[in-house]
Amino acid sequence: MRKIKEVLRLRFELGLGLRAIARSCSIGLGTAHEYLQRAEAAGVTWPLGEDWDENRLEAALFGGPPRPRPAVLPMPDFAELHRQKQLHPHLTQQLLWEEYRQANPDGYRYSRFCGLYQRWRRKQDVVLRQEHKAGEKLFVDWAGDTIPIYDPRGGPIQQAHLFVAVLGASSYTYAEVTPDEQLASWIGAHVRAFEFFQGTPKLVVPDNTKTGVTKACRYDPDLNPTYQEMAMHYGIGVVPARPYRPRDKAKAESGVLLAERWIIAALRNRKFFSIEELNQAIRELRDRINQRPFRKREGSRASEFVTMDKPALNPLPAEPFDLSQWSRARVNIDYHIAFDTNYYSVPYNLVHDLVEVRSTTTTIEIFY
Repeated sequence: MRKIKEVLRLRFELGLGLRAIARSCSIGLGTAHEYLQRAEAAGVTWPLGEDWDENRLEAALFGGPPRPRPAVLPMPDFAELHRQKQLHPHLTQQLLWEEYRQANPDGYRYSRFCGLYQRWRRKQDVVLRQEHKAGEKLFVDWAGDTIPIYDPRGGPIQQAHLFVAVLGASSYTYAEVTPDEQLASWIGAHVRAFEFFQGTPKLVVPDNTKTGVTKACRYDPDLNPTYQEMAMHYGIGVVPARPYRPRDKAKAESGVLLAERWIIAALRNRKFFSIEELNQAIRELRDRINQRPFRKREGSRASEFVTMDKPALNPLPAEPFDLSQWSRARVNIDYHIAFDTNYYSVPYNLVHDLVEVRSTTTTIEIFY
């Protein structure tokens, strides 16, 4: 109810100015001025008679009875709407509201609908604060801990490095070990992860690891040329997480923690003598992680993957990525470059210029 009576009392009984009245009643200066103007136009003076209740005062100043309080409107099922938005990346809030109004013609208007949805989201668990659309992002990272590989002949112990990839919407997890964290292992793990998911996401979010990012920058990091070439082959984008911003790759952090707890810790009492043997054991534990039921909601990572991420992934290309290495070379005075103990000729007018060399197991390409 408007604070009309208090405005009239402060004005005519205490003689306060408009600014003081507005501060006292916690209303705008224009609102206080309007109340006084309407009271003067309606001939309402202070003190009011005993028969002046709120309804009569409202009618005298605003020309009618107070508006009835709205009935309780049907509340949308925001949990289901949020699930639909995750499942369908192109689903808009406008369309959800129109479907809600079709089922409830007397329901909330669009602005109120959006406000209630935002209020509902703020009260959810922390995991819902970052929006993850189906098939959009794949978070990748190395685990901090390693797993020892023993030499059956008593040689030195080799440390295997755990690679983890997690899909954003379903948290479906891929894990494998590689002999090192070099570029060939990094690219190969990505290729096998895409084959495991039977598709590719729109974006890959790595940490600023040296194997994927040659120059770490908060706004414009430089990707390794081979890593970028792999992204172009699979039609994906690479968006490295910002340095010192762990929330940018929270899914990867939680996936690494999950792998360290349920893979590395679970294998602590076993001895492995080859990478292949270790990866076989990891595959069994990885499948167990994905099939494990959620604690606070129905389903598992595997079921969420089937219903959400898998239909939204892009198909794999006909051929897997052919790993290449990039390097630079200076053209000698004999218009040849030296690469891998061999010499390759280039146009003579490139003498002393710097060229880039892309090499695979079968091809050498030189670019200027």
